[in-house]
Amino acid sequence: MRSYLVLTENGPLLVLTSMASITEEILIDSLHSKGIDKFIAYEVPVEKVHEFYGVPFEIISADLEKGKDLRVVDFDGPHIFDCLSFTDLGRQIHYEA
Repeated sequence: MRSYLVLTENGPLLVLTSMASITEEILIDSLHSKGIDKFIAYEVPVEKVHEFYGVPFEIISADLEKGKDLRVVDFDGPHIFDCLSFTDLGRQIHYEA
């Protein structure tokens, strides 16, 4: 399981995925179906996300274990940025359709 902070034209999303990379075709298709064709993503340690979100994280991660490929943990930009430090973020990943 991986977690990413995804910066889109409509604001940030914190997502969990069962895939190895945010740029896998199945995830790109999922994001596209949500109207996201361009983004900058940063991998976030899953342990940090679990620490901040607790039970909601566990519920969402259970969905991934049942076969879902992508779930949004949070879409509230101020809350996401309050929970995460820039030192928590991995390398930038750019995607443009």
